[in-house]
Amino acid sequence: MIRVLVTDDHAVLRTGVAALLEREDDMSAVGQAATAEQAVIKARALQPDVVLLDVVMPRKSGFDALPELQKVAPQARMIMLSMQTSPSSIRQALTAGAAGYVGKHASDTDLLDAIRRVAAGSRYVDPELGGDLVVSDAAALTQPISERERDVLFLLALGYTNQQIAAMLFVSPRTVDTHRAHIMQKLNLETRAELVLYALANGLIGPN
Repeated sequence: MIRVLVTDDHAVLRTGVAALLEREDDMSAVGQAATAEQAVIKARALQPDVVLLDVVMPRKSGFDALPELQKVAPQARMIMLSMQTSPSSIRQALTAGAAGYVGKHASDTDLLDAIRRVAAGSRYVDPELGGDLVVSDAAALTQPISERERDVLFLLALGYTNQQIAAMLFVSPRTVDTHRAHIMQKLNLETRAELVLYALANGLIGPN
């Protein structure tokens, strides 16, 4: 059973998501929180498997709450649920430690899929948003590679598999593998560890 803490400052949304979870055989809404502060308190008490966390909340944002939630419930996995779907918001969430990012426009099926994947140890980005993860502010530092290769580099550095990246970018795993080979060749990298260090050094991702 996947135990989920639902955090959002809108009561109607919290109740709706909780009801959706309770209809599933493999998950349960163990608690609800209206603020980041409440989420920290309830996460400490309930030790959920997954925390659904709104980005924009009163006083403290979901981004600000991530470190505290990770401290009080270290086994919990965080999924940001937000109306904010800009690439910068997604990158901020993932590099801050969130395991998933789902837009509030997502279908019930997509949300449930995200919860199951994250609970199983994977990372998840709403497929409709994944294709927008171009790191434009670091473009000057990665001139040798193409825009699409920057997308692949960013996602590889965050730990996604070829198959997961293919699903996000709507391409085949073989295409991702080709992009990866080109990136390694152009940047003179030999291992994934070197790729991650390159991404960190050039501001493509932040330290976890």
